[in-house]
Amino acid sequence: MTRIVVSPLARIAEMAVRHGAREMVSLMAKEQAFHRPGVISASRHLLLHMNDIAFKGTGNLVAPGEAHVREIIDFAAAWDQSAPLLVHCWMGVSRSPAAALVAALSLVPDQDETALAERLRAASPYATPNTRIIEIGDALLDRKGRLVDAVRAIGRGAEADGNAPFMFTIAPEKAG
Repeated sequence: MTRIVVSPLARIAEMAVRHGAREMVSLMAKEQAFHRPGVISASRHLLLHMNDIAFKGTGNLVAPGEAHVREIIDFAAAWDQSAPLLVHCWMGVSRSPAAALVAALSLVPDQDETALAERLRAASPYATPNTRIIEIGDALLDRKGRLVDAVRAIGRGAEADGNAPFMFTIAPEKAG
């Protein structure tokens, strides 16, 4: 079964090594510097500069946009799925869980959005997916508001300390 590892920045090297990840999506503000773990190929590292905000027009902050979400979808499509995909942001709570949901749904489009969001919540009581990424992903994947509704239904996550990586499957496990 194919999995996505969602991590805060502070634990990306540990998670990459522990889970054998070779590909990574980074969703970071432009001024946040970090080093890509050596086990992640530079050619399979997608770095997207955005802030964790849900609307445009907030001074120098960069809101997630359609181009960002399209890049997540395209990167996921090129992922060979032989090892987990590592997705991270600063805290691993908002941008990266949203990107993970969009990637999972883009790869397995026939799955139920509610079940996907519930798998995310079961994997992390802290995840609060960025609403702008979810809204854009919903539109690009033609989900007609179902992904937005599913994420809204799981509600805001518990307060996080920024040190709680998690992993979830991109599709439901098949019985038998």
